[in-house]
Amino acid sequence: MVNDIYQQAVVKLEPVPMYAFRDSSVTMWQHHLIIEGQRKLRKGLIAGIKKDVVLSDQVSRYPKPDHEAIYGWHKLDEKPIQPLYVGHINWWVDYSHGIRLVYKTIWVDGKKMDYTQVLSSPTLKRLLCDEQFCDFYRYN
Repeated sequence: MVNDIYQQAVVKLEPVPMYAFRDSSVTMWQHHLIIEGQRKLRKGLIAGIKKDVVLSDQVSRYPKPDHEAIYGWHKLDEKPIQPLYVGHINWWVDYSHGIRLVYKTIWVDGKKMDYTQVLSSPTLKRLLCDEQFCDFYRYN
């Protein structure tokens, strides 16, 4: 889904990695100001500004509990800086992680469906998931 969102984004911004004090609120604020400076009041779907916290079957199969999956932070050449990674504990703090909230009800062929129905359907799950198993539906 992250790649599809990037493809459809109206505003695509070049990622700006920062290297010092990655977990500080000052760094998070500085990064926010950099993004706003790049955006220059442009509106619409924005991409390329953060690594997305994503749903992944690797989270439910990871040997340690309470981890999260991150992916993305696409460069302008459409390649993500961050491959899928599940090594962070779910309370990990980093300026580069973002949360993109997605509505739970989606439209499929003119019909409203809960995203969990789509993910549990053998044929429809490929609309949202490109992994072998699509059985991790939410973080607690």
